[in-house]
Amino acid sequence: MPFLFDASQNDGVILEIIYEAKGGVLSQRRIRIKSYNDKHFIAFCLERKQTRMFRIDRLLSIAPIKHAK
Repeated sequence: MPFLFDASQNDGVILEIIYEAKGGVLSQRRIRIKSYNDKHFIAFCLERKQTRMFRIDRLLSIAPIKHAK
């Protein structure tokens, strides 16, 4: 997973995540990582158009978004 965070942070790769928020609510988001550590990551959420903090232990799925050429 750190290589995806690095690709997003350093190269601007957009990631799609499925995240379990507090209370068990699931959300699917497109993000760009700003920073991360072993417990949290801060990312710009393209849906909310805001910077958000996420807990790594609540991350259920992560994948880079592939763009058609």
